[in-house]
Amino acid sequence: RAEQRAELVGQLAEGEVREGIVKNITDYGAFVDLGGIDGLLHVTDMSWKRINHPSQILEVDQTVTVKIIRINPETQRISLGIKQLSEDPWLAAVAKYPVDTKVKGIVTNIADYGAFVELEEGVEGLIHVTEMSWTKKNIHPGKIVSTSQEVEVVVLEVDVDKRRISLGLKQAQENPWDSFTERFPVGTVIKGEVRSITEFGMFIGLDGDIDGMAHLSDLSWDKPGEEALAEYKNGDIVEAKILEVDIEKERISLGIKQLEKDPGVAPKGAAKGKTVTCTVTEVTSGGLEVSYGDEGESKAFIRKSDLSRERSEQRPERFAVGDKVDAMIVRMDKKSGKATLSIKALEIAEEKEAVAQYGSTDAGASLGDILGAALKGDE
Repeated sequence: RAEQRAELVGQLAEGEVREGIVKNITDYGAFVDLGGIDGLLHVTDMSWKRINHPSQILEVDQTVTVKIIRINPETQRISLGIKQLSEDPWLAAVAKYPVDTKVKGIVTNIADYGAFVELEEGVEGLIHVTEMSWTKKNIHPGKIVSTSQEVEVVVLEVDVDKRRISLGLKQAQENPWDSFTERFPVGTVIKGEVRSITEFGMFIGLDGDIDGMAHLSDLSWDKPGEEALAEYKNGDIVEAKILEVDIEKERISLGIKQLEKDPGVAPKGAAKGKTVTCTVTEVTSGGLEVSYGDEGESKAFIRKSDLSRERSEQRPERFAVGDKVDAMIVRMDKKSGKATLSIKALEIAEEKEAVAQYGSTDAGASLGDILGAALKGDE
């Protein structure tokens, strides 16, 4: 029998094409009868495309045309191939699928890290999960595409040696970030739904399935961030102003408090050294909250130490809500437009003016005499 097998093997040659009959199918391949002698057709040599099990394309007693790809003279084992009857499609892949071209394919398999797309028989590419969508982050690929679905993709990279093609699904679609700043420049007031609330703010859904972030510090002028955040819930429709757009980092900063004028900004015409009349709105242990301006539209805080030039009079409890007080603007913040007020500075300035106009304490006049003369002069 060994002599008979050796004789049959001697009649075969590597590279020869023969017809045979499938005798047995296993997980790793199929045995094919070439006329008295069997050869192994391994699963990896059945097709240029990926095959999970030989039974996908073969059945027992099927007649197949195969190529003899290797004969081991010592063991007399014969290796067969079907895919070797046609040219390797990867040889033309670089020319056929240049980078940045759009192509269509069928989704063949979905994994946690991406989806495989068959571009032609034997050539598959991978859409990595990060190349699935411009806006949907950390989402399973199965929620974006499905098996057997035809998709249009863009070729990102081709590596013939590793037989890999990197594909992008999102690149075949318009990037909503590219046109966002054109349609919604900084300063635009938008309306959107609160999608999620976190410890540092809330995400608001915008046009193009993009999310913007309203930070705690941009929710309210007069309430602490956490307190202001507690007033919102998922699903609320809110208005906000676009404060900043970072296309590269795909971030949009939104502000709700910026829909209104900052009450801390000094009114028009305010300047250092100018005297303003304020209304006490709140008395605290550290000083006074006051409003000022033509309509009381600006707010400021007068510190305890600035309530009087006399230490004994630097007591907030001397004042009540609704009291009118005069104070001097001692500092203007150019960046924020906010003013720092002081009653103490105004008293010192008035005293200096009285001394200069009505006499000097060094000349024998008491401070009471000078201020009395100044008051009479005002009358």
